[in-house]
Amino acid sequence: MKKQEGSRRCLTVKVQPKAARQELIKIAENEYRARLTSAPEKGKANTELLELLADYLDVPVSCLRLVRGETSRIKIIELFEPPK
Repeated sequence: MKKQEGSRRCLTVKVQPKAARQELIKIAENEYRARLTSAPEKGKANTELLELLADYLDVPVSCLRLVRGETSRIKIIELFEPPK
């Protein structure tokens, strides 16, 4: 029996930390803009971003991984979608 694998895709997210309110806007197919209330210190904003994306995409946080941009405003997030 062959093991089914899920799909992977990369999302580009431009982040604005320390915003007045939390918001996620879809710009294009795999491109988003996020306003986060957390400050960009000790990974707080990155954690908030992953939780916000997981909620928006209706996937567990474990399906998301920060690939690039840990200290940058432009992030590359890998999304793993398990087989249905």
